[in-house]
Amino acid sequence: MKQDELLNLLEYMTKALVDKPEDVSIEQYQDGKTLHLDLQVNPEDIGRVIGKHGRVANAMRTLLRMVAARNGQQVMMDIIDVE
Repeated sequence: MKQDELLNLLEYMTKALVDKPEDVSIEQYQDGKTLHLDLQVNPEDIGRVIGKHGRVANAMRTLLRMVAARNGQQVMMDIIDVE
């Protein structure tokens, strides 16, 4: 799976969760072997993406890591809070 496919997977999962999918944006950059994905959503939707005790965010990270690992990649996802 290529980097763009990981980005598309994260975008698909996030847009399914939030009330304002048009405000979803993802920035990606490479740091050595690791692909970093910075997720930004509308401030009203941040709680939906994080979930109680971070469970939703951790589940999304786990799925991304599993898909990346199958293809010999590493990925990290961070949620950017803009206020």
